[in-house]
Amino acid sequence: MSSTVTARARQWTTWGPVVAALVLGLAWGRDLPGFAVAIVVVCLFAAVLSAVHHAEVIAHRIGEPFGSLVLAVAVTVIEVGLIVMLMTGGGDKATSYARDTVFAAVMITCNGIVGLSLLVGALRNRTAVFNAEGSGGELAIVCTLATMTLVLPTFTTTHPGPEFSAGQLAFAAVASLLLYAVFVGVQTVRHRDYFLPVPRPDRGIPESEDEHAEPPTARDAWFSLGLLVVALVAVVGNAKLVSPTIEDAVASAGLPKAVVGVVIALMVLLPETLAAVRAASRDRMQTSMNLAYGSAIASIGLTIPSIALASIWLDGPLILGLGPLHMVLLVLTAVVSALTVVPGRATLLQGSVHLAIFAAFVFLSFSP
Repeated sequence: MSSTVTARARQWTTWGPVVAALVLGLAWGRDLPGFAVAIVVVCLFAAVLSAVHHAEVIAHRIGEPFGSLVLAVAVTVIEVGLIVMLMTGGGDKATSYARDTVFAAVMITCNGIVGLSLLVGALRNRTAVFNAEGSGGELAIVCTLATMTLVLPTFTTTHPGPEFSAGQLAFAAVASLLLYAVFVGVQTVRHRDYFLPVPRPDRGIPESEDEHAEPPTARDAWFSLGLLVVALVAVVGNAKLVSPTIEDAVASAGLPKAVVGVVIALMVLLPETLAAVRAASRDRMQTSMNLAYGSAIASIGLTIPSIALASIWLDGPLILGLGPLHMVLLVLTAVVSALTVVPGRATLLQGSVHLAIFAAFVFLSFSP
């Protein structure tokens, strides 16, 4: 083992994911008392912080926009597994889990993460600067995927209720997957420069905290990749463990069941949120936008095809269509996001507007 790996083995970001995974293995399938749930929550947050650290190590090795893509895809792939698990064991109440989780992910990324990142970037530099071409393209895909998979099912007439027919669901799944594949190709190959940090006239390209340090070795990057996967599995698995406690609390409080999806989405998206805010604090606003919109694209583009495939053996209907309240929030998000992205720069005002929409989403989830 190299000296670098040995030194890193002493860090909490190395043993944190391992401990969280061990706790996950010991607690899986058991009824947890209150103190055990508290331990799981501590391990969950340790895994979140560790995931952010290892994602940044990988990003330093392979550069942008690959670094943000790794974190977004890794979180989303495991998030899909969580949704399938919840739908498998949730019975009738799980018919809308996919819709609730995907919509929550869109609102969290496009308003929560974007708004917080813009706020941090504007407080640091008065204006947050990003690439309008790259961010605008990402936003266009988010709006298209969200409308195609979450709005159209409410208005189709082949199948009663806010559901797709089998053929419509297959079309939406294939279209989502193809759009996601095109996005990845454009972001990483054909127009990679659209998704890189924008240089400022007075300072040039903003540098990350580790810009002057030697990139980690390939061995260290693979070491971090392995721990990133362990950390993300621990995040999603421990979120699944605490979900019964959340469900019981939601039911006892008389809150809508959609609150469960919102809370779980908030926990699962914590790694991307922290990574985006840290990038914004270093004046790398484009990285924050890549993480936010890339996560939203991955959440829809990978979840819908996976759920469509899983619906072959899952019993019960698959409710995807949004209600009028959530449609209004989605349209408002799309319009405000377009006004934010088009100029290629934003101030405290735009960040505050996005956070206000996010706050409205959270409040109306608890009190529709």
